[in-house]
Amino acid sequence: MTARPPAPARQRWLVPVLVVVLSITVGGGLLARELYRRPVVDTTGSIVPTTPTPVDEKDQPGPGDVKVTDDAARHPEGEAVRTVLQDYFDGINHRDYDQWARSVSKTRLADNPRTQWTSDYRSTKDGSILLYRIEPGAGSSLRVLVGFTSTQSSNEAPQGLKEGCIRWRLVLPMILEGGGYKIDTITPGTLPEQEKC
Repeated sequence: MTARPPAPARQRWLVPVLVVVLSITVGGGLLARELYRRPVVDTTGSIVPTTPTPVDEKDQPGPGDVKVTDDAARHPEGEAVRTVLQDYFDGINHRDYDQWARSVSKTRLADNPRTQWTSDYRSTKDGSILLYRIEPGAGSSLRVLVGFTSTQSSNEAPQGLKEGCIRWRLVLPMILEGGGYKIDTITPGTLPEQEKC
């Protein structure tokens, strides 16, 4: 019998390295699939998925009720988030500081005292509100993508867009506070998308 020649050292390490690389790749793929899988949630409650409907220019800003996309409706916190947003926008539309204050965090409330808030929102009306998406933030916080239309006196519009009608898309941070979600202060430097209607 003839003995087999010994395998070079490089070939002996190749098989275990390939096994490790393949294992990491498969494990990473399975982990990514679990992280990005959308939860299946029963949406038979009061939350009703919708798609945006165009609003005639003369009817701006549109209805004041918060609508949701299918994606947001499937989120486990979809109804809780929609309710907080409804209180937030109803407070603005009805000039009801106390209602608005119940929907925001203590930090945001401290940044917007009643007199300043009343001045900032005296001519504002928000509508065509659509909750697009809910994503996890740091810890138990959420990041909520919302689009809406606002009408206001052009002199009370934001500095960069002095218009009477503006379409907005922005991410609102939400935190757990006092037993429920509240809209927190927007991170400094975050620029919302805004355009003239």
